[in-house]
Amino acid sequence: MTHLKPLASGIALATTALFASAAQADDQTLDFGVPAWPGITVKSAIAEQLLNPLGYETSTQEIGLQVIYQGIESGDIDAFLGAWLPAQLEMFDPRKESGVLIDVANNVDGAQMTLAVPEYLYESGIQSFADLDANRDQFEGEIYGFGAGSAASEILHNAIDNDTWGLGDWQVVDTSEVGMLSAARDAISRQEPIVWVGWTPHWMNLELPMRYLEDPEDLFGENNGESDVLTLLRSDYAEANPNVVTFFEQFTFSAEEQSWMIQAFGQEEQDLADVAEQWINDHPERIEAMLADVTTTDGDPAWPVIEAQLNN
Repeated sequence: MTHLKPLASGIALATTALFASAAQADDQTLDFGVPAWPGITVKSAIAEQLLNPLGYETSTQEIGLQVIYQGIESGDIDAFLGAWLPAQLEMFDPRKESGVLIDVANNVDGAQMTLAVPEYLYESGIQSFADLDANRDQFEGEIYGFGAGSAASEILHNAIDNDTWGLGDWQVVDTSEVGMLSAARDAISRQEPIVWVGWTPHWMNLELPMRYLEDPEDLFGENNGESDVLTLLRSDYAEANPNVVTFFEQFTFSAEEQSWMIQAFGQEEQDLADVAEQWINDHPERIEAMLADVTTTDGDPAWPVIEAQLNN
């Protein structure tokens, strides 16, 4: 099986500096924008391992979320597999309306994002956003997030600015995903209070005793943060490559499957290419379905090409 080359080290540069210093994207190459999120990283690697043997050249750029959307607009990014909606609506809607991108499919069934607390706090009665401010001293007025500039951070800062749920005097501790979950794990080990941005799919749901808070204000979206995780393609690339569009229309996973990917790569630190290859080898029937009506760049059926490489 073709292996994904290692992602470039994290690049958190402004869009202008990033793309001004790079050559104009090759229209024949499928350029993935990949934030430093394990689930999106593994899904992108799986897509590459399936598309490369079909004759498609691919590349990945590990860059920030806003830079990805701006890269789609500038023509430097062709594909993004992590458009969480409604959390990213402010970035998604203008580009959708202008026609620079299309959303091809919801690639995760059962996704959710909202605030989470340890199970022992939930059982003690802190079960809703409405319960947070009444217990502000326990939390020291802090909500842990996973990075400034993330959609979740913007949602929380807007809630603070508008004093929604009495959060006006709270603050967001905008650390990294690793830092946020380390803080959650440490607090849980000491049975201390903590509230953080939780989501599924993610390994946290497999390893941490946690519960999601109810939010009748729908800050993170309807049905308590129920989310779609959309596959986005740059419109011009999609128009020129309908075969790739067909592939991505069928490139979908359950939340449980992606949680396994995140655990194996993000938590257990297994090799990225090996995690992607293992999932492909373990799910031949799913791969066959993903490749229905998909061809190689030479026009041959895609599935026999991939089938011949399974477990080799």
